[in-house]
Amino acid sequence: MTKTGGGPRPRGAWWREGAVTATAFVLCLLGGVVQVDDTLTAPPAAAYVIAVVSCAVLPLRRRAPLAALAATTASGVLVAPLGLLLSPLIVAPALITAYSYALTARTERRAAGAVLGTSVVLLVASTPLFGGVSWQDASRMGSVAAFPLMAGVLGHSVRNRRAYLAAVEERARRAEESRDGEARRRVAEERVRIARELHDLVAHQITLANAQATVAAHLFDIRPEQTRKSLRELVETTGHALDELRSTVGLLRQSGDTAGPAEPAPGLSRLPALLASFRSAGLEVSVEQEGTARPLAPGVDLTAYRIVQEALTNVTKHAATGTARVHLAWSRDRVTVTVADDGEGAVAVPGRPPGHGLIGMRERATAAGGQLSAGRRPEGGFLVCAELPLPPARPGGAP
Repeated sequence: MTKTGGGPRPRGAWWREGAVTATAFVLCLLGGVVQVDDTLTAPPAAAYVIAVVSCAVLPLRRRAPLAALAATTASGVLVAPLGLLLSPLIVAPALITAYSYALTARTERRAAGAVLGTSVVLLVASTPLFGGVSWQDASRMGSVAAFPLMAGVLGHSVRNRRAYLAAVEERARRAEESRDGEARRRVAEERVRIARELHDLVAHQITLANAQATVAAHLFDIRPEQTRKSLRELVETTGHALDELRSTVGLLRQSGDTAGPAEPAPGLSRLPALLASFRSAGLEVSVEQEGTARPLAPGVDLTAYRIVQEALTNVTKHAATGTARVHLAWSRDRVTVTVADDGEGAVAVPGRPPGHGLIGMRERATAAGGQLSAGRRPEGGFLVCAELPLPPARPGGAP
């Protein structure tokens, strides 16, 4: 990138400046070939003086554009007194500085005023002081005055084009940053969702397996038949855990859509099977319903199921009790899911980090548009209560 200050400039910029200056010098000399009497001669010494003076300031037009424009305009004014014909060729340096000033001016008004002043000065300088004005003189005067204006308009157009492209690039950059941020946010949300699903799956199945293994170990010597039954249930539980874990990991590893229909997500319709699995692990669970049950949205149905599953898993792991109660209360616009127990609560194990069960349940309830509260009951035990939204009831009482 070319610097406009006092620092070093790239080698390519110096070559461009040299080419522009050399071209302007040649045009000045060609302008000096035509004399006032319309004869062609070799460029006189005055033409070389004008070319050298006006072209010497061209390399400064980016650092001091207004000063360079004033210097080249003053050189054009000296053309006629030196006996040369004022033409667009001999004032080529003034055209270049007019273009540069219009390209770099801070405001459009300053650029327009400077370029217009240059045109007026050159027009006055090209007007014959004595004698009439011929058509040839008029066309030459018009071209001398018009070319700086054309150069200024061109510079202004290029400036607007560059500003437009810069604005487009900036918008594209911000859009790209916005897309990257949105992608990172979605990835983070998906990671949390996957972690929550895996936690609920693994915690539930492993807790049941642990409970069944504990029962089998306790009854191994005194009740062999009950031990064999517990071991069979343990094999079934671990088999289900492996199947669900394999299915979840398979969904994560696939790159496209599944070829066959995926198994539907669990919901409250599978609540009896869920409670049966806890009963097989030694936890007696009672269920009560209040109000008329209504279909839930798939996401809310899965959330209600997972909250009951995680709450009962926590009872099995931490509550030191063999009973729990699940209560479903249906109202006009929400369903309230309550899981309560009469246990003594969790016992902290030194060195073991806290779990994520309550955090996951709150995240699920919030994502479904509901809320969850959990804490100890005044009469003893622990209570988990989730309020989840219901779809609006249709007219006539239809679900």
